[in-house]
Amino acid sequence: MSDPFKNAKQQLYNVAKVLDLNDQELEYLSEPKKFIVVSIPLKMDDGSTKMFSGFRSQFNDDRGPFKGGIRYHQNVSIPEVKALSMWMTWKCAIADIPFGGGKGGIIVNPEELSQGELERLSRGYIRAIYKDIGIDVDVPAPDVNTDGQIMAWMVDEYNTLVGRQELGVITGKPVDFGGSLGRTEATGRGGVYILEQLAKKKGMKPKDTSIAVQGFGNVGYYFALIAEELGFKVVAVSDSKGGIYKESGLNIEKVMSHKNAGGSVKDFEGAKNIEGDKILELVVDILAPAALENAINEKNVEDVKAKYIIEMANGPITPEAEEVLNENGVLVVPDVLANSGGVTVSYFEWVQNREGYYWQEDEVNEKLQKKIVDAFNQSFDEMERLKINFRAAVYALAIKKVLDSARAKGVV
Repeated sequence: MSDPFKNAKQQLYNVAKVLDLNDQELEYLSEPKKFIVVSIPLKMDDGSTKMFSGFRSQFNDDRGPFKGGIRYHQNVSIPEVKALSMWMTWKCAIADIPFGGGKGGIIVNPEELSQGELERLSRGYIRAIYKDIGIDVDVPAPDVNTDGQIMAWMVDEYNTLVGRQELGVITGKPVDFGGSLGRTEATGRGGVYILEQLAKKKGMKPKDTSIAVQGFGNVGYYFALIAEELGFKVVAVSDSKGGIYKESGLNIEKVMSHKNAGGSVKDFEGAKNIEGDKILELVVDILAPAALENAINEKNVEDVKAKYIIEMANGPITPEAEEVLNENGVLVVPDVLANSGGVTVSYFEWVQNREGYYWQEDEVNEKLQKKIVDAFNQSFDEMERLKINFRAAVYALAIKKVLDSARAKGVV
């Protein structure tokens, strides 16, 4: 299995040459400022106690408080959490929001826990790290297998521990408990704003543009749904159990209803079943990997036939595989830009919590569109100006912003 933190660092080193970074600057940007490891005792429903390992990586806060999600997954690891916190640093910088990068996680399969156990684990995690987070310190959010309900439990536990209401300590909350309108769809919607700009730059008409989406969770679903609403042709989607393909295009809402009823997108009426990984090999204009890391790697990269890739997951392409894609003329819109809609609207939620004044959904979407379109256009111009690949252009802009803040403070 490819080490995601090595991959993240390799991406940094690749861009270091473009920016002419010195050894001190490179070393400064290569490791988290603080890494927290905790053990969480959980009283199970049967009366026994189990121990769970949890992590929080606080990578960089030169531009503002650490920011990043908390994931619950049996494969959560220290390298993964470090990598994700590094990527969050660049993501917040390229989106031009005043946060740094952080990430957290617990090694657990949440499907094996009851609702009560899940709540007690979530509260236990906050009890273990609450002194290291705060509205001006570190602002967590949902990630893989966590949602608004889990964030609400965490905020409630934090407020109990500190003895005051601090809604903005965690984002991605339910709307009834300080959440922002538009947050649920934000990551997918932001990716579609990128899709629209890419189509304009490359002269693609939506109705003639075929799209395959790997991963049909929150991000993949809303990316596919909103793309379809705008007239793009989503011909394939997949989940952990398999995928489906229909050349004339899928009705995404009906696919989700089918999945909710049967637990998978497979066997959708009028579509052909495909093996889950085969979705990466389809002849399409745009491929949107929206599942987990390393989906496109050295073993399958030569089989990728898409002209453009929009990374909706974090780290779905290994650096070695991306070299091959670049050589093959595939334009990759990197994750730190493509899926930055979620953290951007998380920032809007944090602002609304601090102001105690909440925006309408169309206002949230309008502000998101401006942020992400500006970031895309700046990155595209940088790519063409320096004659480098898209990831290098995005990273160059983001890393420069982080270093400018660090230099202003005199830390490098």
